[in-house]
Amino acid sequence: MENLDEECVCRICGFVDGPFREDGCALNSICGCCGSESGIEDTMLEGVRETRGYWVCRSSEWFRPSDKPENWDLLTQLENIPPEWR
Repeated sequence: MENLDEECVCRICGFVDGPFREDGCALNSICGCCGSESGIEDTMLEGVRETRGYWVCRSSEWFRPSDKPENWDLLTQLENIPPEWR
């Protein structure tokens, strides 16, 4: 089972907007930052990296801009991604 902290972190962008998983199973939650859906776009490392690259190339545009924290920093947020999903 994954660490609870990791279950609340988007594997694509590192935004803590969970829970994305419960007992290791995806909840099909939509990330407010990158717009990816847990259990769909984040199940295989290659797909996670491809989706992340696409999102970053699109200027890291927020799916729900109202969720964007003040003083948001992309690189700091990416550090939240669990090591096995980087």
